[in-house]
Parts: sequence; structure tokens; C-alpha cells
Amino acid sequence: MREPGSKDGPWLLVSDIDDTLTGDRAALDRLWRTLKARKNRLRLALNSSRPAVSVDKTLADDFPEGFHPDAVITGLGTEIRLGGSHLDGWRQQFSSWPDKEVRRLVMELGYHPHDDIFQTGGKASFAVPGQDDVDRVLESLRRSGIDFRSIYSGKSDLDILAPGAGKDAAMRYLADQLGIPIERTVAAGDSGNDLALFEAAGKAIAVGNARRELLLGLPKDKTYLAKAHHAAGVEEGLTAFGILP
Repeated sequence: MREPGSKDGPWLLVSDIDDTLTGDRAALDRLWRTLKARKNRLRLALNSSRPAVSVDKTLADDFPEGFHPDAVITGLGTEIRLGGSHLDGWRQQFSSWPDKEVRRLVMELGYHPHDDIFQTGGKASFAVPGQDDVDRVLESLRRSGIDFRSIYSGKSDLDILAPGAGKDAAMRYLADQLGIPIERTVAAGDSGNDLALFEAAGKAIAVGNARRELLLGLPKDKTYLAKAHHAAGVEEGLTAFGILP
């Protein structure tokens, strides 16, 4: 019998980390065993808003021993590692983006940046408490003439990105590097900063503990709403799509 997902080559699962894969260690262990058994049919990429140094600590502390994804996308799509090595061609495209100037302008408005560990060359992250304040920040940046993308999620997390960055753009670039068509990608997530990823992927899985901000904006025609939380919800979605048995 042919394995699910094998007819037209492998699938690429691109999953958020915090509260999507993490949150239920037993479920994560089960999912990892399942993915390892089908590694030729289903490739795994992690996709986090946090920079690499922060994600690496989580992988060391909270993931199963021997956990090795095919790729890790970090810094909200500003960093990509494939097989453990940075894709410098991707990272270099953000080298001229004025991240320090963005931080200076936003701080002058009275808003605090997140800790240095959460900043990258293509991403500037801040605590901005409320949509009115967010609008004030974005209008100031527009007047400065800086090109950017923005994502507002959680209660106060405002991320300002280089225009070519983002979880969605990084996923498309990675899929191309792996030779996997975008229609054979599956995004998994729980928060508003996964919305662009859901829009770009061929299919999507919202875990059972997904935040309202994601549920209100997700593309309903291709998204599976899992009942199970965390990694169990990811496995539930993959099974519902027929990618896992």
C-alpha cells in the first residue's frame, strides 16, 4: 500500500513552535516519533518569531533528545537554517534594511523594544499596548520613508519587518530550495503572527488552543481546526488531511 502523501513527492510541514508544538511534551514526543518514521514523505521546518539563539535554547530544553528538523526559520522569517547551516543568500537581502533606525524612531515615541535577543537584522520588535498606539507607530515610520511590513499579535507584540521578510516569504523560499511545490506545504500555528503563513501555505492547521486573533483571520477554505491542543492538534490535522495514516 502506498503511504499517504507519497504520490507526488514529499510534503513540507512548517510549524510554529511556542504553544503549537510545545505545551504537551508527551504529544510532542509522539508526533516526533511519527515524523521520524515518515521522514522521506514529510519534511519538517520550524518557523518561529524568535531569533535563532532563543529557539536553540528551547530545542535543547523542551524537545525530545535527537530532535532534528530539516530546517529552522527564525526571527519572523529573517533567518533560515537548512541542515544546520544558514542560508546566507536569504539573510543578506536584509543587511541594508535600517533596523537600528526603526528602533530609534519607535523608542523616541516612548515605546520599549523587546530584549536584544529578540531582535534581528531584518526585524525590530516592540511592546506597544493597543491598536491606537500601533497606528501611531506605523504612521511615524511611513512618514520617515522606511519600507516595512508589520505584524501585531498577542496583547502588545509589534514586529516591524524588512519588506521582503516574513514567515510566509521564508516558507516559500525554503520550499523552493527543497524542490517542494507550495501546494504541498502545510502550516501549523496558534497565533496572529501565523496568519501570513496560513495564507501562503497549501494547507493549514490551527491547533485547538489557537488564539482568537488567528481564528478570526485564517483562510477557512484550507484550514483544519483541530480539537486537540499543541502537538496533538498538529498530528490530528496531518491525519485529517491524509498526510499521516
